[in-house]
Amino acid sequence: MKESSIDSQKIIRRKRDGELEYLPDDLTIEEPLEICVGRKVLATTMRTPGHDEELAAGFLVSEGIVRARDEIAQISAHGENRVIVDLKGGVKLKLNSTRRFGTISSSCGLCGKTSIDAIRQNFPAIASKEIRVDIETLLSLPEKLRNAQSDFARTGGIHAAGIFEVDGELKVAREDVGRHNAVDKAIGRAFLDGSVPLDRHLLLVSGRASFEIVQKALAAGIPIVAAVSAPSALAVEFARESNQTLIGFLRPPTFNIYAHIERVILT
Repeated sequence: MKESSIDSQKIIRRKRDGELEYLPDDLTIEEPLEICVGRKVLATTMRTPGHDEELAAGFLVSEGIVRARDEIAQISAHGENRVIVDLKGGVKLKLNSTRRFGTISSSCGLCGKTSIDAIRQNFPAIASKEIRVDIETLLSLPEKLRNAQSDFARTGGIHAAGIFEVDGELKVAREDVGRHNAVDKAIGRAFLDGSVPLDRHLLLVSGRASFEIVQKALAAGIPIVAAVSAPSALAVEFARESNQTLIGFLRPPTFNIYAHIERVILT
């Protein structure tokens, strides 16, 4: 169940006519969350409260710590800012020796990683070349995601990630102050529902497409990644190497395709 993710604070606003007014303003909450496997703390991420179990599940998937739904026996919240994941009996926690998590901020999920090369090697490239999306469907997605952003409408200070089928049907949308957390929440929900790999789906994010966003999509088997803003150079390089279609500046009626154009039906 989603917890409260919005706080209200009194502010002073200067209006267009120069007058000042004292009024309440809705703000997105940002608090730390400890993600634990058993007694071991894997990471502390700054997130917007709500869907914490999904966030933990998505984090484990995107880091390659778990691959199958039945590897997780239980996910439970302990207090307001800790989630404990219990692995199924016989499943051992395997961490790459070069991986170090530490504290992950709401703006950079890669902080604390010592080797990007290690991340590159975690997941195989997308194999499917059959999944395609037509232009009209692609152009309809930003509005569908925006309509699902209830917290953004109130605060203007939160990111969103949506997982769509290639026919444009929205399967899951999640919001968070951290764009990487929003993606983990969406992927985590799909994973807990037994829907991963998402090899017939598309991921849309409300902000930019960073390397980490594309990598998380690859971990979930998502072949098409789209963003409302720009991708980074490393994200483009990674998408090309991973056989993922990468679309940026998806702002109807325009968009840019940076990698693997063959999945977009242009005529």
